[in-house]
Amino acid sequence: MNLHTSALFDLRHTYAKEYLEMFSYPWEALGGIGDFLRTFTADLPDDFQEIEEGVFVHGTAKIARSAEIRPPCLICAGAQVRSSAYLRGNVLVGENCVVGNSTELKNCILFDGVEVPHFNYVGDSILGYRAHLGAGAVCSNVRLDRGEVFIHGEDHVPTGRYKVGAFVGDGAQVGCNSVLAPGCVLGRGVRVLPLSFVRGCVPPPES
Repeated sequence: MNLHTSALFDLRHTYAKEYLEMFSYPWEALGGIGDFLRTFTADLPDDFQEIEEGVFVHGTAKIARSAEIRPPCLICAGAQVRSSAYLRGNVLVGENCVVGNSTELKNCILFDGVEVPHFNYVGDSILGYRAHLGAGAVCSNVRLDRGEVFIHGEDHVPTGRYKVGAFVGDGAQVGCNSVLAPGCVLGRGVRVLPLSFVRGCVPPPES
């Protein structure tokens, strides 16, 4: 399976395009998301408003009063952040995304059109264009033994990191109450059945 960033994601559908182009593999981008956001948000168009220090929201985005958002964070046009969502910082929410009730995001990039609408956890992860997590689906980012996370494909690729979530390709769908193990990679268009546990790399379906 091709694990390169460009194989999993259409970079035209994220404000992080130029940042992600710097890396061959998506897990290499995790360590710099916060610095990228601080730099990128320093020169945003007037359509964005800094609602509190380090939190930038497009004028067409809808943010529930009960949502908690910590900097740095960028929420793009048409996005929805619903009741009791918790954005813990280092978060880019793309255009027309849905961040649902009681969903928690931390150190992650959501491409445009991503939906994490109900009770989801997305930590140290990148979700591609129009990816969808069903209710209760989570991207686990820490091994039980707290060890270094590896990407388990044809080879066991060390990431050098102890917190690594999932890399969900464009258009992939994850069924309700499923768990993506640390370092899981889903190819474009992959469908995960409800109540699944997924470890390693799942290639895109044959065309």
